[in-house]
Amino acid sequence: MGELILHIETATKICSVALSESAEKLALVEKDPDGYIHGEFLTLFIEEVMQVANKNLQDLNAVSVSIGPGSYTGLRIGLSTAKGLCFGLGIPVIAIPTLDSLLALGRIQYPEANLCAMLDARRMEVYTKMIACDDLVICELAAVVVEQNTFRENEPFIYFGDGAPKLIELWKDRELTYDPNVNVSALGQMLLALEKYRNHSFVALSECNPLYLKEFGVNT
Repeated sequence: MGELILHIETATKICSVALSESAEKLALVEKDPDGYIHGEFLTLFIEEVMQVANKNLQDLNAVSVSIGPGSYTGLRIGLSTAKGLCFGLGIPVIAIPTLDSLLALGRIQYPEANLCAMLDARRMEVYTKMIACDDLVICELAAVVVEQNTFRENEPFIYFGDGAPKLIELWKDRELTYDPNVNVSALGQMLLALEKYRNHSFVALSECNPLYLKEFGVNT
């Protein structure tokens, strides 16, 4: 039997839980509501993926969790749940930066393109990270106020995430492609989490904290 890992994604309004074995999806439950539902549904989604896959929590080898940037409330709920499970089961927690997970999903769709992942940080600001077609990092993770010519030197590229729609009009005359179908999901953590598990790249529960980039109150 391969490595059984539970994946939790709560950095945005999307509440997503997946279960994988050796990075192969066994089950996925997710919902993209108008508001934040993590407090009500996260534990129910965890129970559901375990039931769908006919697995018990005691079978888990690890839990991976999206650590941000993103919603203060969503990240806090996701991390608290992941750490509680890991503490009770005596298994490691695997911290996955949200934009790395989102880029991993983009790479599946676009294996040979420059990719720009974006999460909304209010107004014209986004949390973003960009990688080249060979996966080298072009722009490190940062909170960026986007203007008409931002990232022009990196064209062409595909951009996506919940911070991207507000740029469609601003960037309409540029050599860019917006994909509304690439969004955060626990599925984006599967390969990243497996690699970290096999490399024993774990974080102590007491040191596994959200990656906010901005102070609480700016983007809750």
